[in-house]
Amino acid sequence: MNESRGDRRLRVGVVGCGLIAQVMHLPYLRELSDKFEVSALCDLSSEALSSASEMHPQARTFGHWEDVLGEPLDVVLVLVGGSHAPVAIAAAEAGVHVFVEKPMCISPTEGREMVEACGRAGVRLMVGYMKRYDPAYEKLAVRFDRGSVRFARITTLESPLEPYVAHYPLRRGTIDPELAAALVAEDERRVDEAVGELAPGIRHVYRSILLDSMIHELNAVRGLLGEPDTVLFADIWGEGHGVTATLRYGETECVFSWVDLPGIAHYEQELAFYAAGARSRLVFPSPFLRSMPTRLVLEGGVEGASSSWRTEHTASYEEAFKRELIELHAAITEDREPRTPGTDALRDVALCTAIARAADDGRPRSRPTEVELS
Repeated sequence: MNESRGDRRLRVGVVGCGLIAQVMHLPYLRELSDKFEVSALCDLSSEALSSASEMHPQARTFGHWEDVLGEPLDVVLVLVGGSHAPVAIAAAEAGVHVFVEKPMCISPTEGREMVEACGRAGVRLMVGYMKRYDPAYEKLAVRFDRGSVRFARITTLESPLEPYVAHYPLRRGTIDPELAAALVAEDERRVDEAVGELAPGIRHVYRSILLDSMIHELNAVRGLLGEPDTVLFADIWGEGHGVTATLRYGETECVFSWVDLPGIAHYEQELAFYAAGARSRLVFPSPFLRSMPTRLVLEGGVEGASSSWRTEHTASYEEAFKRELIELHAAITEDREPRTPGTDALRDVALCTAIARAADDGRPRSRPTEVELS
């Protein structure tokens, strides 16, 4: 019997074998060996590459991503910490499907280039927003009535990373100092392209908080409430340790609060939505804890009476990162757009630039997610 298109294994190249690769992507690619065959691994650090190779010993190893694209691949996973644009565009031009971790890119300009390159080549571009594949998030999305929500409150209590990953056998390694300095300079150039002249503290928040962390919340809320009409207000406070932004989605006002609390190892993130007769909350644990379920809390009551109720749901112990990879396989083998495509992620980058600029000059930004494509 011939293997059906949906059952075929995809040959994968992994560019970037650091923290998120070793904790999540590489173990789940191994568990999903019926869907993926890791054919190539790449990292600038020989230590990280050695760790990845132990998980996937059949894969060829490379120190430069350009060499990975010389291999016969179906899809490349771009998991590096800097810009994903050079690898993604080159992969598309080689006819290879692309998965990139968030943030998709550093500036809307390079994001447009990524989307357009993949469109010209006819390959899929998927972005790693694992919270969109969380079972509790999906359970809420099915029943979500965006028109009834009056107010939303999104709160992230950031905490130290190390306690959440200390039990994993990580090898992160080092790279040549001159190369590291060149990569930092290139990153700064791309931030300049994205937001131009901003106060130094706001530039840092744009790159290290909005793009690297809050973009998850922004995307998750867009998945439920749709596109924001306006960034009403944004503030960077506590010497860059806190961010507050207020956005308007139709008749719904949404307040995002992010704060770094390094003294206690207790990460928590809450997405709370309030309607006149119902309330719903998603409470996310640290994303580095495998198969730790997100809590879905639902509340309701009887109008005009004291009667009310509250239930807490554990939707599943399935891991969102693993479900994300299953979606990647399905999108490629079924020849369809993934649920988190590049065109959607590009709007998040545009939104981050709008929030940074609003924090810089104190002025609202209308239609902050609009991005023109050629």
